Amino acid sequence: MSSEASPEERGYHHGDLRRSLVAAALQLVEEQGLEAVSVREVARRVGVSPGAPFRHFENRTALLTAVAEEAQDRLLQAVEDSRRQQASNDPLEVFHAIGDGFLRWAFANPAHFLVVSTRSVIDYDSPGLRERNDGLRATMRQWMEQAAAQGRLKPGDIDRYVLGLRGLVYGLARMHIDGQFASWGRPPQHALEDSLAVLDQFMLAIQASPGSPASSPP
Repeated sequence: MSSEASPEERGYHHGDLRRSLVAAALQLVEEQGLEAVSVREVARRVGVSPGAPFRHFENRTALLTAVAEEAQDRLLQAVEDSRRQQASNDPLEVFHAIGDGFLRWAFANPAHFLVVSTRSVIDYDSPGLRERNDGLRATMRQWMEQAAAQGRLKPGDIDRYVLGLRGLVYGLARMHIDGQFASWGRPPQHALEDSLAVLDQFMLAIQASPGSPASSPP
């Protein structure tokens, strides 16, 4: 493969071409689904030679992993925005806000969520994705530890509470993308409303009743 850039490629700054390739891949997912994404088709859409994307992404997996990393950044920002809008440092309210932000973002950005939740097409163990996931998990655990220290949680493993919230919102978002709500007798147009109600029930289920034994942080 020649190292000399084509005239089309020279029209891009280094970062601009990478961003354009990621944007084109996401657009393909939105229009035709994950199966339609190929490095060649992305190059065609951006208007560069078929070899140009390989300067940034060695293969399709690397390209879609970059899309997933961008999706994770947007998800984390949505979660942080939801937490700040809560305007409270109550640990259970913050924990709820994290789940709320996750659900609202996933429902509003199904193509992004489809990429980041389809492990077969991305390198989910890449340093970028791992660091983002570990950071969110650590944040969730921090708030659960505070709730436990305040005697606000029912007895249980804090890590399982964190896993429970993540599994709940992740699963509900994926059910929506896969069109499963109708098969459960729930109108698809009310999927977000139903999901937020399930989140509310989960939060009630893990809270200690006044006067009952509560969990303590390990």
